[in-house]
Amino acid sequence: MRIRIRGVLGSAALILSAVVAPTVGAAAAGDQPAGDWRNVELRVVSYNMHTGIGADGQLDLARTAQALEAMDADVIGLQEVDVHWSARSEWRDQARDLAKALDMRVFFAPIYSFDPPEPGLPRREYGLAVLTDLPVMRTENHDITRLSTQGTDPVPEPAPGFPEVVVNAEGAVVHFYATHLDYRADPSVRAMQVRDTLAILDEDPEGAQQVLVGDFNAPPGASELAPLWTELLDTWAVAGSGPGFTFPTTDPVKRIDYVTVSPDITTLDAEVVSTQASDHLPVVADLVVRRGG
Repeated sequence: MRIRIRGVLGSAALILSAVVAPTVGAAAAGDQPAGDWRNVELRVVSYNMHTGIGADGQLDLARTAQALEAMDADVIGLQEVDVHWSARSEWRDQARDLAKALDMRVFFAPIYSFDPPEPGLPRREYGLAVLTDLPVMRTENHDITRLSTQGTDPVPEPAPGFPEVVVNAEGAVVHFYATHLDYRADPSVRAMQVRDTLAILDEDPEGAQQVLVGDFNAPPGASELAPLWTELLDTWAVAGSGPGFTFPTTDPVKRIDYVTVSPDITTLDAEVVSTQASDHLPVVADLVVRRGG
């Protein structure tokens, strides 16, 4: 069982990335005083796991689990998760199987949930999952605007697949969200999704500590992401080194996967992890959150 929650923090030299998004002016790296009893260190991950299919085109969920285990995270946000979806993932419940392999709790948030191929079998589902070894206080699968990939002539409309998991990290309450924004070249649906996302985050109690991770399918300077940077910090812009490219796994040229945080959360470090377990690379961020009182 991993234990990464610590009340006393050391200092670290951090290098700012040359490729940055606009940020709101708070909680830069190193702002929190070392040794403050209110400090809790939290490691989080964002990973588009591509249904366990690696850069080699082979399905290997054990390889996905091994990659996640090596990251030693407290909370993990996963995109492209199959639950009894199809033969491409051997009809497995990937969310539950990964949780078992990692000895973590899981909350699965389907985007799509269809009747099974035969009566008596589980429903076919595809979406996002949040894994954690922290106590879970509340979960919710929110709706945001989506353009379905499962029907003909889809129109933008509300659909689920935006999980929120509220965790208690040694007395620090954190609202953790995972998302997967629209992949199409036209940014209009992503712009709607960003508006929906900010509206949902705004429903949290005043002063709530928030972490939003995911595959945004857009670079940090994209116009449709600009509203996010008025409310959230891009951890890579604060503490990453280098371009932070996450896609594709082989010779990556795009930074489209993110860990973002509310301004009251400090970023100690951000890293893109090298692994062949998906067509995306995961992003890991070490954060400082605050206990109440």
